[in-house]
Amino acid sequence: MQLKVIITGATGMVGEGVLQECLQNTAVEKVLLVNRKPSGVSHPKVEEIIHGDFNDITAIADRLKGYNACFFCAGVSSVGMKEEKYTAVTYTLTIHFAEQLAAINPDMTFCYVSGAGTDSSGKGRLMWARVKGRTENDLMRLSFKGVYNFRPAFMKSFKGAKNTPGIYAILMPFYPFFRWLMPKYFITLSELGKAMISVSQKGYDKKVLEVPDIVNLAAN
Repeated sequence: MQLKVIITGATGMVGEGVLQECLQNTAVEKVLLVNRKPSGVSHPKVEEIIHGDFNDITAIADRLKGYNACFFCAGVSSVGMKEEKYTAVTYTLTIHFAEQLAAINPDMTFCYVSGAGTDSSGKGRLMWARVKGRTENDLMRLSFKGVYNFRPAFMKSFKGAKNTPGIYAILMPFYPFFRWLMPKYFITLSELGKAMISVSQKGYDKKVLEVPDIVNLAAN
């Protein structure tokens, strides 16, 4: 099955990496970037919409029709944020976007980038983990063909990436060692993109995907 993919967050490290995999993968026919600021990406496969409010996408609804996968990579760090604000920009924004997208494309597969350590119970000590867990749970109640929550940990970017945070760039030369030492916590952004493409084409028997699941999907 050829994929027509919507990607959010392509101006961040994760979205940029997933986009690069989509551009290189023959299974992806077309990519629509929905960003709040221009990505600067120019490619025959790519179209881009600049839209400031992800809570309300009614103004661009017609342009979102006909896509069969969404890779939701938009997100912010919780560092320095109060729970109310983090909930607004993580849970509320994601759910509002996804609810409207499900109404437009109910046959779509929705892939959400969460994170290792996310708390599905909603009772954990870490604020960000509770908010991400609530987001995962409520996404899985929507009327998409399928919803898959991805929980990567450390992700290796690609050569020439524009949006790699400093700490990731510093650790990049040591990636092979850390992956050997702690394989359940280290993947590449290429593997994440390949895994998203795979579940969108063939599905998977789990809705919450940890690092070993991502690696397995990327290899098959």
